[in-house]
Amino acid sequence: MKLFRQGKVKDVYEVDSHQLEFVFTDKISVFDKIIPSTIPHKGETLCRTSAFWFQMLRGMGIKSHFTELIPPNRMRVKKVAVIPDYSKITKETTNYLIPLEVISRHYVAGSLFDRVKDGSVSTKELGFPEGKNIGYGEELPQPMIEMTTKLETVDRPVTKDEAMKIAALTKEEYDLIIETVLRIDEEIAEEVDKRDLLHVDGKKEFAFDEERTLMVVDTFGTADEDRWWDWAEVSNGNFVELSKESVRQYYRKTGYHDILKKARSDSKPEPEIPALPPEMVRATTKLYIDLFERITGESY
Repeated sequence: MKLFRQGKVKDVYEVDSHQLEFVFTDKISVFDKIIPSTIPHKGETLCRTSAFWFQMLRGMGIKSHFTELIPPNRMRVKKVAVIPDYSKITKETTNYLIPLEVISRHYVAGSLFDRVKDGSVSTKELGFPEGKNIGYGEELPQPMIEMTTKLETVDRPVTKDEAMKIAALTKEEYDLIIETVLRIDEEIAEEVDKRDLLHVDGKKEFAFDEERTLMVVDTFGTADEDRWWDWAEVSNGNFVELSKESVRQYYRKTGYHDILKKARSDSKPEPEIPALPPEMVRATTKLYIDLFERITGESY
């Protein structure tokens, strides 16, 4: 097969003019940097977790690009056009990747908590009573949906109007994307609740097929795309990250993230990201395997 695209953690091969094959590697990336360490078994856990959710979508009657799982770490999917030039996308275009990432949030965590602290997001916007002091980990009164660009050099947040414009969406299509995300998240929350997991937030991507029917594409509901907490820990006030976020936190604690942010803000060369120490590699491998089992209920 011909190598179609090499991503940060996924290699994509062209099977034929209609089908691609994803190869999930053991590479890991944070802050748009590929770490010079591999995480044993990571690729297989992500591939099998993704297949688990795509099979769930079939049962829900939600279309996706998934066609088959090729164990242990490969997956075949329907091929769609990737069109980075927004001007070439119209409301009549079909079989293309919608150039947006859709982020759904159910708890105050991560960058959302940062925005709450600096005042860039108000309590009223989140549905809380005005003046409420919002703490880390609070459940949102209703899910929060945000969109960012997908095909630009650096992803950026977009408003509803801008999202509709760059992706050539009708209001009905935009609303259907939101509705689909919320339906999927309800099913995810119900499934992982059986194993005492909380689905905190995550991202999803979409495309249109030849009839301009909405499809879920790429991957979702994994330790890379989504954030998970242990219900018992949260009940005791502990928000332990059961996702790739734990690796991001490691680089924040070492000071690397601050140095990287400053280099980017000053438009200076970015420092290379250091490798993970062996004990962190072992802990991260264990995290991916444990989380696969808790998300899917399957044995690794």
